[in-house]
Order: sequence, then C-alpha cells, then structure tokens
Amino acid sequence: MGGWRDMSAEALEQQYSPSRWSPRLGSDTIIQAHIAATAAGTQRARAGAETSLHVPYGAGEGERLDIYYPTEPSGTFPALVYIHGGYWQCLRGIYLCGHSAGAHLAAMALSTDWSEYGAVPDIRGAVLVSGVYDLEPILHTYVNDALNMSREVAQRNSPVLCVAPAPAACEVLVAVAQHDSPEFRRQSREYGQALRAAGWNVSLLDLAGVDHFDIIEKLSEESYVLTQMILNMVSRA
Repeated sequence: MGGWRDMSAEALEQQYSPSRWSPRLGSDTIIQAHIAATAAGTQRARAGAETSLHVPYGAGEGERLDIYYPTEPSGTFPALVYIHGGYWQCLRGIYLCGHSAGAHLAAMALSTDWSEYGAVPDIRGAVLVSGVYDLEPILHTYVNDALNMSREVAQRNSPVLCVAPAPAACEVLVAVAQHDSPEFRRQSREYGQALRAAGWNVSLLDLAGVDHFDIIEKLSEESYVLTQMILNMVSRA
C-alpha cells in the first residue's frame, strides 16, 4: 500500500483539507458552523466560570490567552491549556489539549528539551485531537502557500520525528475522528505508536460518529466520552 509520497498533488490537497471530509455539512459551510459552535461554547463557559480574558504572554498582538477559574476553588487545582487549530495561522500540574494544528503545537511542547530554557514545566498530561504530527506532506498542499516551509523546517518541526524520552509521569491521549481523512487518521496512529515505542504512557482513541470539527465541539457536553476522559485524566493528579 502506497504512502502519501505516492499521492497526486490533488489527492494530498484533499487529504489535508479537513472540511472536505465531514458527512454532516458541505465544505463551504462546515468551518463557519464550527466557528459558531465554538463561539457559543465559549460564551457558555464564560457564563459559568471566573475569567481573566486576553491576558498577554508575549509582545505580539496575537499572544493572548483567556484563563478560566473554578467558581469555588479549593486549594490547588490543575490547569488545562487548550490550543486551537487553524493550520498555525488562524507547581500546579499542567495539562495540554490541542486540536488539529493546535495538537501539533502541544506535541511539540512534549518534544521540547525544556532544560535548554531553564524551565521544568510540570506537564502531567496531554490530549491531542485530530492532529498533524508529520509536516512533510503539508509541503505539497495549499497550506504551505502561506507557511512557505522548507523540507528541513518541516522535518525539524514534525513531532513524530523528534519524540523525546518518556518523562516519569505524563499521560498522553491521541484522539482521532471516524470522519477525519485517512491521512489524519494515519498520522494519529503513527504518532501514538512512536510515543509508545519511546516508553510514553499513551492511549489511542478512535471516536465514532464525529468529524474533524465536532470531535472538539462536543467537549462542551459533560457526557461526551472525550470530555469524560479529560476530566478523569485531570482528576488523577
């Protein structure tokens, strides 16, 4: 069976365009529906939590984050850092959660030798949802028109090629949607296998009945299996 290198440019464009794979909505409407769903979820979350919004963590205009606190905090509590997707354009324990290109960024955080920066972050867990972990195929798609990555840059920033030694205590969940493209599904499977081979505590979750977008939208539902798995991960801190 041939890999991505045997695909035509048109086939790669198809594989790395998540909006073309949803059975729920057409490619021209799914992204707008996703933006509306996540915006509505954000408003519900803000209504039920204490917040600090648009907190700067760097000098750039886009370097802002929103912080949500429990309404009745008791002692210390874990932090979950969520990184949204969009192909990189659009002593408490720390947990990372990333979707699509955001999952790539979270995976790169797991690959980082933090001692080089004089930091030792207490990353206890990571939830990587429908991510991209090998950037080389992206070079041959429309995505690279804006990114302009070279092959060297793509390889250097591919988490599957720079898996770090397994830490003492970090749990990783790699999740993928039934209706993600075969390439997204392959990347999740192979990255999970690479982590496991390096000794990481990793679980693979293939979620039925969801696509690249509602796999993350449903996190606003407490009964959703991925929501429950994240809550269980954090509660074991």
